[in-house]
Amino acid sequence: MRLTPNTKVLICGIAEPLAIAHVPLMRDYGTQVLAGVSPGEGGRSINEIPVFDLVEEAIATVGPIDVVIVFSPAYAAVDAALEAIAAGIRQVVMVSAGVPPLDMVRLVRRAEATDTLVLGPNCPGIIVPGQVLLGLHPAECYQPGSIGIVSRCSTLAYEVALQLTRAGFGQSIAACIGADRVVGSSLLQWLQMLDEDDRTEAIVLIGEVSGDGELRAARYIAETIDKPVIAYIAGHFAPVNRSIGHANQIVASRTELGKRGKTDVATKVAALKAAKVRVADRPSKIPELLQRALNTKAKAPSAK
Repeated sequence: MRLTPNTKVLICGIAEPLAIAHVPLMRDYGTQVLAGVSPGEGGRSINEIPVFDLVEEAIATVGPIDVVIVFSPAYAAVDAALEAIAAGIRQVVMVSAGVPPLDMVRLVRRAEATDTLVLGPNCPGIIVPGQVLLGLHPAECYQPGSIGIVSRCSTLAYEVALQLTRAGFGQSIAACIGADRVVGSSLLQWLQMLDEDDRTEAIVLIGEVSGDGELRAARYIAETIDKPVIAYIAGHFAPVNRSIGHANQIVASRTELGKRGKTDVATKVAALKAAKVRVADRPSKIPELLQRALNTKAKAPSAK
């Protein structure tokens, strides 16, 4: 994924309240939002952006599109994404929340068959600081730099970015994959992209208590990644015998994989540390650990 100020963007569900609020912020940031799609709203403009009933109508008028951002209601979100894929768009950001898991299974299968990158659902999207904003990230938390962030949690990504910014560490890109049970792309996929990104010098990974994505990521880091990786896993103090929010994550951690001791925070932290990842016990510690990792990396050539 190569996102620049020249990236052409289409908004599905542009008439939804969340899109009405955030699309102007994207445009103010410099993002080229060329058109929007909302069935039944075609022929009008919203925030000076032309609106069409169908994705193919929008493309026929404004030209090729690089990324579609989906704000459509939960019941229509996957159909909007599939329509974009059918029109040849190969990068999809799904902001929509509440998308049924079985709908996402259908979308993931189609994305795999068409080599389409899907981010989300239930996520704030992507920001390349100083260049392009695709979603809901609060731009004031970020500044351009060389630290890549991949997160399952939106608000923690903002907090960590702000901590890094205050410590003088700018960011190359920040992507939140979403915390739903079925998501379009994984931590591992984004680690691979950040590892191959020549703008990214180091990586910050933000995980959560449920699922095994962080364990897969730890194996991949150990086997493949040479860049410094700093991690934080949320959920250290989640009660073992009670289900609380992030509701679906805590509940999930008590089911199949969790019962086998595979997905608790301690297990994930141990796996990451075994992969030589520096793991913070709180978000505020990430800049300090990052500085240590970069210092170690800088000394490595002279030590050999």
